Amino acid sequence: MIATKKATQKNLLISSLMVGLLATLAGCDKKPADAPVASDAVVSSAAAETSVAAPAVAACDGTAPAGELTPVRIEAANTTRTEPGLFEGPVWINDSLYFSDFVFTNGFSSRIQKLDASGAVTTAIDDSGSNGLAVDGNGLLVAGTHKYKSLSRFNPATGERSSVVEQYNGNVFNSPNDIAIAKDGTIYFTDPAFQRDAAPGGQEKTGVYRVAADGTVTLVDDTITNPNGIALSPAEDVLYVNGGGEQGLLRAYPIVNGVPQAGKDLVTGLTIPDGMAVDCKGNIYLTEHIARQLRVYTPAGEQIAQATTDANLTNAAFGGVEGKTLYLTGAGSLWKIELDITGSAY
Repeated sequence: MIATKKATQKNLLISSLMVGLLATLAGCDKKPADAPVASDAVVSSAAAETSVAAPAVAACDGTAPAGELTPVRIEAANTTRTEPGLFEGPVWINDSLYFSDFVFTNGFSSRIQKLDASGAVTTAIDDSGSNGLAVDGNGLLVAGTHKYKSLSRFNPATGERSSVVEQYNGNVFNSPNDIAIAKDGTIYFTDPAFQRDAAPGGQEKTGVYRVAADGTVTLVDDTITNPNGIALSPAEDVLYVNGGGEQGLLRAYPIVNGVPQAGKDLVTGLTIPDGMAVDCKGNIYLTEHIARQLRVYTPAGEQIAQATTDANLTNAAFGGVEGKTLYLTGAGSLWKIELDITGSAY
């Protein structure tokens, strides 16, 4: 009787195991779309941990521009200074556009201006000594500051400043200019010599630099004369830099495991290229300073659109309520172009 009972229990156990095995095999035949919601949630959570924000491509909305574009001058932002100078480094934060406003005298004295949703312009940070601007993951401004020959971080609400990086190989920089920040906090910036006389010291060459999240500074490239505009592709797998003055170029650096590789010239024959912005499909919006021209290129380097302004151009950034307004800065001037595509805020 006991032997029979044990045999019965053994048979039941084997049957249970067979049922479980068959169910598992049946599940293997299902398509991935039939996987439990809990599994998708785990994947999404893991993706979120490796990327602070959703990939730009996933949020991409609209159609790239084509042909001739028409910039509209923002009259309320016209300079109130009596000295010649430039607006530079536009960046969109929350519902406002921030940009540097500096003059060519007095050590290139600079301040950060704010264009709010009502169209009013006020001084957000006085005596910032800044050129290019970007926004970090905490909503703080990161600025190329020729006054300090370094990268600085500003609280846009209080104006409080701290230093991000001050030297490379024991020397201060020339005049940090334009900035791009990756989602993991890596900062890329250009260091031309345009405002080198703002303070003593500098580097032997003009260069492009990478600042790791731990503050380590490495040289990306020192073969471009006065590198200027800098931007990242939406997937952050390509770094773009322009420069070279009247024999200007746009260079692309593939990024592998977070490190830029050797660059390749994507566009040549540019006339004093300056700033850049990138839309969510990877198209590059490049300004030419004295030519007063904006050109739009595909990631392959094909020009698809252009625009001209009535003053020298410096930089570009996307902003606005829907992120589809392209703002342009220049010689005491600010313009906007309404587009049908979203893009980077700086």
